[in-house]
Amino acid sequence: MIYEVFRQERKGQAFQHAGSVEAPDEQFAEAYAREQYGRRGESAALWVVEREAIHPIEDFVDELNRNYHRVDGYPLKQKLKEARERAGTSKERAI
Repeated sequence: MIYEVFRQERKGQAFQHAGSVEAPDEQFAEAYAREQYGRRGESAALWVVEREAIHPIEDFVDELNRNYHRVDGYPLKQKLKEARERAGTSKERAI
């Protein structure tokens, strides 16, 4: 079986994918992970998980079509106005 190994370099940091090991069972996978990713003290903690237990999440709903990568943020007022118009609750303001 293939096991994926995630390592934490220092306490308090996020875990990152380190690699994978092939082992007949969980005990061997843990031993192999310790040997490959922990014996030189480069990891504070390890997570070892069967590859089959990892499930991808790919469909993210973004109803307001936000773009967090834009420097000026995302046009929330315009998106809210469009959503109100679609819902039939828009308020026309007189100036």
